[in-house]
Amino acid sequence: MTIEEDKEAFLSRWSRLKQEAKDQPPQKVSDQVVDSKVPPELPPLDKLTPDSDYRAFFHPKVDEDLRRAALKKLFSDPHFNVMDGLDVYIDDYSKTEPIPPEMMAGLRQAQNILRWAKEDEEQRAKEQQALQDVPAQAIESPVVQSPPAVESHPDITDAALAPPDGGLKPPGSS
Repeated sequence: MTIEEDKEAFLSRWSRLKQEAKDQPPQKVSDQVVDSKVPPELPPLDKLTPDSDYRAFFHPKVDEDLRRAALKKLFSDPHFNVMDGLDVYIDDYSKTEPIPPEMMAGLRQAQNILRWAKEDEEQRAKEQQALQDVPAQAIESPVVQSPPAVESHPDITDAALAPPDGGLKPPGSS
């Protein structure tokens, strides 16, 4: 069978099925349409269990308050009240507990560290104040140290220290 013949077979089958669907008499009105005009008979709320059929409570003719009461009854079952262990916001953070002694000791150590930092800061402030009290003249004219003296060695002569090309001589010298 070629592609053209296969395509024709498909189209003829589709056309035949479409025509058969048009020729069929209309089906009877479904039971659901009839039921939508008459509200369903509902079981009493106190007899409902998690295994009960709650679909009737979702009928459009059922009162909203009655529907909510049935759903409240369904979800009040302990089966639906299992907390998710991954929920991080389920704890009650409004309850305070006393701080354990181990944690309190750590807090005391932190206070000591902060006190040492404060003492260091006070020491730096004193040093800064001392620098500001030094006369400005002493700061502006720093003491320049001379380079260390070179010791003369008896084996080394001035000629040995001179550069090999004779070096550059300053102008005016011979």
